Amino acid sequence: MQPIPLRSSESAARHDTSSGGAMQHAPERVPGIRTVGTRLLINGTGHDLDLDPRVTLLDALREHLGLTGSKKGCDHGQCGACTVLVEGRRINACLTLAVMHDGEAITTVEGLAEGDRLSPLQASFVKHDGFQCGYCTPGQLCSATGMLGEIRAGWPSVVTQDLATSPTLDDNEIRERMSGNLCRCSAYPNIVVAIADAAEGDA
Repeated sequence: MQPIPLRSSESAARHDTSSGGAMQHAPERVPGIRTVGTRLLINGTGHDLDLDPRVTLLDALREHLGLTGSKKGCDHGQCGACTVLVEGRRINACLTLAVMHDGEAITTVEGLAEGDRLSPLQASFVKHDGFQCGYCTPGQLCSATGMLGEIRAGWPSVVTQDLATSPTLDDNEIRERMSGNLCRCSAYPNIVVAIADAAEGDA
């Protein structure tokens, strides 16, 4: 059984714009494995990669691009440690293939701050001690960033009382909307306070 290449040469990547930017197969580098040229727009920077089509977005970020902020917790979409934003919407990077996001804008935890200036949400997590070991924190931050965007857009949740009006971001809404992100250290009370504080400053 032939090994699967974990890394690919960016210089050999191909992105055919003549066919409307469609992904193209690259030559086989390992017998039986045909890679796919994929362009990922991550934190405002384009990356041309030659990927085995079975590579998850999480592994592309960590193993191919060295963006290790997104964590591999359960690798089954159950813990939320790998949460990133794709076109502004939060997803579990371990459950999606990298080639599915060719040309899409992806934001990881590394892209939330502006240089050395933390985002309001990051600063609020520090202020309210919204973490302990910190392993789940990148996913918590990306998920909370996406969740606040959903609130601004007026998206209801299962605990929203009045579906005809914009939801109010109370503690129940935060807990429900963040329920896909687990914290083994049980820093949940401080996480809720941190998100509420950041949302108040964002209003």
